[in-house]
Amino acid sequence: MTAVETPRAQAAPGTTASRKWVPPWRNPWRRPYVLATVTWLYILWSLLPVLIAVQFSFNDGRSRSTWQGFSLQWYCCNEGSVFQDPSLLLSLKNSLILGLATVLVATPLGVMLAMGLTRWRSRTSKVANGIALIPLVTPEIVVGSALYLVMVNLYQFVPLGRPAMLLGHVTFSISYVLVIVRSRLLSIGGEYEEAGRDLGASSLQAIRTILVPLLMPSIFASAMIVFASSLDDFVVSQFLYGDAANITVPIKLYSAVRAAPTPALNALATLLLVGSLLALFLAYVGLRARKRGPGSALDDLADYG
Repeated sequence: MTAVETPRAQAAPGTTASRKWVPPWRNPWRRPYVLATVTWLYILWSLLPVLIAVQFSFNDGRSRSTWQGFSLQWYCCNEGSVFQDPSLLLSLKNSLILGLATVLVATPLGVMLAMGLTRWRSRTSKVANGIALIPLVTPEIVVGSALYLVMVNLYQFVPLGRPAMLLGHVTFSISYVLVIVRSRLLSIGGEYEEAGRDLGASSLQAIRTILVPLLMPSIFASAMIVFASSLDDFVVSQFLYGDAANITVPIKLYSAVRAAPTPALNALATLLLVGSLLALFLAYVGLRARKRGPGSALDDLADYG
C-alpha cells in the first residue's frame, strides 16, 4: 500500500500565522492618530480664548484675569451689568433689530433672485449667477469702504446709521440666501410646478402652494444664516453706523476693549456668541429637514457646491 503524504494545512487568511508585521508608519489602514491629534490641538487652540472669555463673564469680581467665584451679576440685576448699563443694552438692542430687519429684507429678495436665476436660460445667465456671488468672495473691508463712499457721495438721501447699515447688511447677505435656495430649486426641478399647472393652477398659485412649501427648509436655514452673519458683522457696520446711537455689539466690543473693560463686556460677547450659535444650529436643523422624497436640503447644498 502506497503511503500518501498529507499536505500541510494552510493558515486561513487574516489569521496571525498569515499576517506579516508592518511598521505603523507604513500601514495605510492604521488609525490616523497624528491627524486626530493635530485636529484636536487646533480645536483647543481656537476655542480656548473663547472659553476663557466666556468663563470670566461669570466671575464674581471685576477682574478679567483672576477667577473669584461664580456669579451672574454681570448679566443682570447689578450696577454695570449688561441689562443695567444703557450703552451695552443699546448695542444689544441695535444688533437684534438690525439682524431681524436684514432677515426680513434679504430673505425674500434672495428667494426671488434664486427663482429668477434658476429660470433664466440664456448665454448671460452664467455671468449673472457669477456676479450675484461676488459679495461672498469680495473682502469685507472693500465692501464696507465702497458702501461708505457711495452713501456719502452718491446716495446722500440714505443717511448714515440704521438705514445705511441695513442696506449694507442686505447687500452681502442676499448671496447666502441665493446659494442655499438655488441649490434646493435645482434639486427639486420643475416637475412639481408643471404638475400643478396641468391640474389648473396658475403660475402664482403653483409657486405659492407647491414650490414655497418645498423651499421652506432652505428658506428658514438661509434666514438663520443671514441673522447670524448680521449679528457678527463688524467691518460694514463700522463704516456705516454714523453715531453712537446706532452702535452694535461688535462695534461696542471693539471700542470698549481698549479702555478699562469689566466682565460685563465678556457677558455681552457671550450673549452675542450664544445668539450666533443658536441661529447656526437652527440653520442646521432647517437644512437637515427632510423634503418630500429622498435626500435633504443639506445634501442638495453639498451637491450644488
